[in-house]
Amino acid sequence: MTQDQARVFVIDDEPDVREAMSMLIRSVGLQVETYGNALEFLNHYQLAWPGCIVADIRMPGMSGLELQEKLNAMGATIPLIFISGHADVPTAVRAIQDGAMDLLEKPFRDQLLLDKVQSAIRRDQERRTEAEALAQLHRLYDSLTPREKQVMAEVVSGKMNKVIASDLHLSTRTVELHRANLMEKLQVHSVAELVRLAQALEDNG
Repeated sequence: MTQDQARVFVIDDEPDVREAMSMLIRSVGLQVETYGNALEFLNHYQLAWPGCIVADIRMPGMSGLELQEKLNAMGATIPLIFISGHADVPTAVRAIQDGAMDLLEKPFRDQLLLDKVQSAIRRDQERRTEAEALAQLHRLYDSLTPREKQVMAEVVSGKMNKVIASDLHLSTRTVELHRANLMEKLQVHSVAELVRLAQALEDNG
């Protein structure tokens, strides 16, 4: 099983439940890994693995909510779907507030679970695509020289080349060269694109 293949991690202390959910999810062509408890899963899981988690919210040892806390502390963004036969309202609210995608009460329809799993995998793919795009953006920005970063800041603030030259004590020609170089490095072709890129960097630290 390769690192780039989405899989569904099923965590439940009841073997019959694990097997039933595994068969159901595999029936639509998805890959599944099953675990009898949350600690076993945590000892195996790697953040780079795409997919989603389907976990019982109440299990012996580490509960589903405690698993969620551990995943959040790790910085995991993998979608988490809880299942429960007896979840009270405060538990459900806490799970959702802490980032769970959904909580399904047993008994639930097979199709409902499959729909939630497919939706969770799509969300995970979108998050990973966005994260990679942002990482690439930071790599491009980090390739700029300190002077190019200064010129960029001046450009996105709306200043003309002559004003930038005066502010930075450079010739207009030098500013033009820095501006051309930074736009090439950042792979943008207009000031509007540069402004959007700068905003994305600011919004995401």
